[in-house]
Amino acid sequence: MTETPRISLDQVAHHAEAVLKSVRSVIVGKDEPLRLVLAGILAGGHILLEDLPGLGKTLTARCFAQSLGLDFRRLQFTPDLLPADVTGSLLYNQKTGEFVYRKGPVHTNLLLADEINRTPPKTQSALLEAMQERQVSVEGETHLLPEPFTVLATSNPVEFEGTYQLPEAQLDRFLLRVSFGYPTPDEEWEVLQRRIGRRQEAVDLDPVIDAATLVAMQRALEDVTVEDSVGRYIVAVTTATRGHAQVQVGASPRGSLALLLASRALAVLAGRDFVTPDDVKGVAGAALAHRITLKPELWMRRIDPAAVVADICRGVPAPQTAQAPAYTAGPAQQR
Repeated sequence: MTETPRISLDQVAHHAEAVLKSVRSVIVGKDEPLRLVLAGILAGGHILLEDLPGLGKTLTARCFAQSLGLDFRRLQFTPDLLPADVTGSLLYNQKTGEFVYRKGPVHTNLLLADEINRTPPKTQSALLEAMQERQVSVEGETHLLPEPFTVLATSNPVEFEGTYQLPEAQLDRFLLRVSFGYPTPDEEWEVLQRRIGRRQEAVDLDPVIDAATLVAMQRALEDVTVEDSVGRYIVAVTTATRGHAQVQVGASPRGSLALLLASRALAVLAGRDFVTPDDVKGVAGAALAHRITLKPELWMRRIDPAAVVADICRGVPAPQTAQAPAYTAGPAQQR
């Protein structure tokens, strides 16, 4: 196996900006969601794109796969999809008289799990081992997945017909949950203009990097500095979700880990080799909102968990850091 070359954080930031520029040439007006998606990929995590149909979730996944130069497969989740359709299965070879493993679509670098909540929980759970362990087990045999391996899953609101609620254990496997929202009228018109200029429906982007470079970028993130004060701030934010008046079940320590990993990636995207409290706040909603359970009466009132996480971030004092001594404390610390 060829050893992955080391690259500097400056090179990571340069490559990441080039990837974002490529994806932005297709996706209009969604700079912050796109930055969060790339941060999740750089952090080595999986991302859940949850929003209404037709807002560019599938197109975003395809554009990232093309720009990152990754092997890409799309799996449409339907009510009749079986676990073997995800992981693969054993087939009997009549010539040799042996069973041969046929790889499923999960054996790829970037898997687009399209409309993941339209399939029953049993099939959804087939992804759990792959997402957590980077391997699948079929008939007692373990098969490793390629490196890198990322799942970009799209999900429709649960109010839509034919959708299932994702189990909490599976939601917890997603590093980030990102929403796009409707474009502004000007942005929507720009989408139409670009379609007219393309003169075709399909979008093809040239690779900016390749899989080996992405692996090197992911490993380089280990060099990002996280001061003790910032690390304790991450823990404080996550801990605060467990005692908030509107939260029934708070985030687990995996939420703290998600904040740490994603904030390091966001710091590099901002051109820094250290994490600030603003990086933590920037990913807190995407990293924690899907890991908390609101009280039933708030769910009925359609309170957004991301708004609760934002309220928590405002209430937890943000520390000053040695790396950024000029950092301005938020309102909670100024009181």
